[in-house]
Amino acid sequence: MMSMQQQGLSSIHSRALRCAVAVIGLSMLLALPALSLEVREGAPDTYVVKKGDTLWGIAGMYLEQPWRWPELWDVNPQIDNPHLIFPGDRLTLSWVEGEPRLGVQRSRDVTLTPKMRVSPLDLAIPMIPLDEIGAFLRRHRILSADDINQSAYIVAAAQSHLVSGAGDTVYGRGRFPDDEPTYGIFRAGEIYRDPVTQEVLGYQAQDIGNAQLLGSNRADVVELEVTRVTEEVRIADRLLPPEERILDATFQPRAPDQEIRNGYMIAVDGGVSQIGTMDIVVLNRGARDGLEIGHVLAIYQAGELVFDEVAGDNVRLPDSRAGLCMVFEVAEKASYAVVLKADRALKVMDKVKNP
Repeated sequence: MMSMQQQGLSSIHSRALRCAVAVIGLSMLLALPALSLEVREGAPDTYVVKKGDTLWGIAGMYLEQPWRWPELWDVNPQIDNPHLIFPGDRLTLSWVEGEPRLGVQRSRDVTLTPKMRVSPLDLAIPMIPLDEIGAFLRRHRILSADDINQSAYIVAAAQSHLVSGAGDTVYGRGRFPDDEPTYGIFRAGEIYRDPVTQEVLGYQAQDIGNAQLLGSNRADVVELEVTRVTEEVRIADRLLPPEERILDATFQPRAPDQEIRNGYMIAVDGGVSQIGTMDIVVLNRGARDGLEIGHVLAIYQAGELVFDEVAGDNVRLPDSRAGLCMVFEVAEKASYAVVLKADRALKVMDKVKNP
C-alpha cells in the first residue's frame, strides 16, 4: 500500500502536472493568430463614393464580416476628418503584409465657408440610413424610474378639461430648467423587463407632443401652451426638456469588446409579430453591460425542441444564426438597435450575441 507521504507527493505531482498542462494550453491559445480579414469575392479595387451610400453598405461590399470595418479602414492623418467618408471620395483596396487595407483619396478636403450652416458630419455619408432612425429618436426614449419620478408633469388643464389638444393651455408642476421655454410631452408606456431576471430595465417614453412655456418657470405651477400633439394630452403626462437626439455619423460598426450574455430582443417598434430588415428593436442589454453605439450583434433563434426516438426523450437543437442588428441608442440597462440583416422572419425573444 502507498504510504501517506507517498500519497501526498503523488497528489502534489498530479496538481503540478495539471497546472503545467493548463499553462501550456493557455500559451498555445494566446499564440494563435487572430482571424484574418476576409475580403468579399468581387470587392472592387477602387470605388468612388456616391451620395446615398452608407458606411455599413460599403463595409458589406468589401468584408464578409462588415463589423470588422475598423480593421480594414486605413486612417490617413494627412487629411481632415480621416474617419469620415464623403461623396466623391475614391476608396482604394491594397494589401499590406498580406492584410487588406482600404484607403481614401480625397481630391480636395471638405471645407466649410462661413456662409455654410453645416458641419463635416452633415456632409459625410451616414453609418446607416438616418431618416427612419432620426424620426424614431424624435418619438422615443427609454426612461428610468428616476427619470419619470423626477420629471415635471401636467397637473391640470384649462377649464377643467380632462384632455387637451394643440392650442390648449395646460398647467405643469415640478422642476423646469432655467432658460428652457419648450418641452416634450411624453407618457410612460410599455415596461421593459429582463426576461431572465424580471428586473425592470426602463419604460418606453411615448411621444405625445410639445408645449411652450407661457410665463415664469419659477412658480410652483407653470402655464404652458400645447403646440403639437400626436394624440390627446392627459393629466399626469410628463414634461421633458428637449434633447439633442441626432445620430452621430462618425461611429463605426464593430463587435462589442466584451461578451454579451443572455441578450434578447424584448420589444419591437410598432409591436409587429414578424421582425425584418430596418425594424427597430429593444435589447435587454445597455451601457452597464458594455454596449455602445455602433456595436453589431448577431441574432439567433432558439433551436427547435424535438423528440429523440432513440433515447426516448426531448432534445433541443442548437440555436441558429438568423441576422444582424446594430445598436444606435444606449440607456443604462437597455438599448435600441436596428435590424440590418434578417435571413428569415425574426421575433421578440430571439437572442442577440457577439457576432
